[in-house]
Amino acid sequence: MTINEIQDLIKFIAKAGVTEVEIEKKDFKITIKSEMPKKKGIAGAEATIQVPMPVAAAMPAAPVVAAPVAAPEAPAAQATETKAASNEDNYITVKSPMIGTFYRRSSPDKDPFVEVGKSISTGDVVCVIEAMKLFNEIESEVNGKIVKILVDDNSPVEYDQPLFLVDPS
Repeated sequence: MTINEIQDLIKFIAKAGVTEVEIEKKDFKITIKSEMPKKKGIAGAEATIQVPMPVAAAMPAAPVVAAPVAAPEAPAAQATETKAASNEDNYITVKSPMIGTFYRRSSPDKDPFVEVGKSISTGDVVCVIEAMKLFNEIESEVNGKIVKILVDDNSPVEYDQPLFLVDPS
């Protein structure tokens, strides 16, 4: 993670009103804590980065169990998968701008904001993400047609997690 990405993340956290975020990857761990301002103003933020040292003693490895070999797929199925993969390259991915809980509708008795096949334009609300008891409407930044919904309703999402695939044509 570069220093610019860390600075952008700190700005995003301060803007979103989140008090603490912890991200842990293989080679680093970052914790960003932000004090909530008592009056209007910019939240103060501090960040700590920890890079773990290699562990000298290794844990004994679990025994490896051979998985059953699957029967080879038919050529038609492989061609369909290849075609679908190449089509997905043409799609735009709408990603989550924050950490929270993903909702497809504004309330349980309402219709979903979008369905597969529905056309959307810039500024249309595509979902709601709840973060710290605040419901944030997520607006589309692209024009197109919803091809696939990648997240289940009422499930947690991470920052920058793909939510929708949109066909811009």
